[in-house]
Amino acid sequence: MEIIKIPRMDKAEYDRLIEKGYVCRIAFLGEKYPYIAPFLYVFDGSFLYFLSTKYGKKLDYFRKSPYVSVEIEKYTKDLSMYTFVTLQGYLEEVDDSIEKKLIREKFVDLIVDRNLSCNILAALGHSPMDAPVAIAEEERSLVWKLAGVKDIVSLKNL
Repeated sequence: MEIIKIPRMDKAEYDRLIEKGYVCRIAFLGEKYPYIAPFLYVFDGSFLYFLSTKYGKKLDYFRKSPYVSVEIEKYTKDLSMYTFVTLQGYLEEVDDSIEKKLIREKFVDLIVDRNLSCNILAALGHSPMDAPVAIAEEERSLVWKLAGVKDIVSLKNL
């Protein structure tokens, strides 16, 4: 019996997957087990950016080791179509105030353009009662960038 391998996506295919999505999972090096957390992201064509609250296990694990795996997926309800990409690299905290402001504005645009619930603001250090623009006006969260990507696995259904 022959094992059928899941086909790989080419760069253009996985770039489209990344561009169309906005939710991912990041796996951090945990104490004994990996620690996986969902994140909103924005993609500028070169880098993935994330906002992180200034508290929690993810921050502790990031400070111990910035090396992560990021997974982005898309699938239909019945799983007749599925694609995913996993990128392995490291997170860098963005310190430049202008770059941070521009990235925060991209998150505001994402929330507004995709008509996302303001409930997501709680995951970014804000009240769901805040207007999304508060993300760009206040620094209640850290801005991280995925850099040093060493391995990309991108697969799709047959």
